[in-house]
Amino acid sequence: MPLDFTKHFAVVPTEFKLKNNTGCSWRVTVKLMNDRLTLDQGWATFAAVHQINIGYMVTFNLLTPDTLKVIIFDDDGIEVVNKCGKHDEAFTARD
Repeated sequence: MPLDFTKHFAVVPTEFKLKNNTGCSWRVTVKLMNDRLTLDQGWATFAAVHQINIGYMVTFNLLTPDTLKVIIFDDDGIEVVNKCGKHDEAFTARD
């Protein structure tokens, strides 16, 4: 995320909750790297569980100051729907 994106936050969180289109949530940490905010710990697990591949498009919609809704589209532009499954419980967000 470009640093300009941070102007939309009163305080930039150190962690985001990512919610997918089926209501499952994951926690990911945020890290400043090369003048950009990056999704760090937890992102690799999220990407693996959702089988995000090169060519996929991922959109983020800010729901609350620390929650992003994530919608994934495959390389044909079709929305990917993933049910909650087994993944690294350390990064699963609890509501």
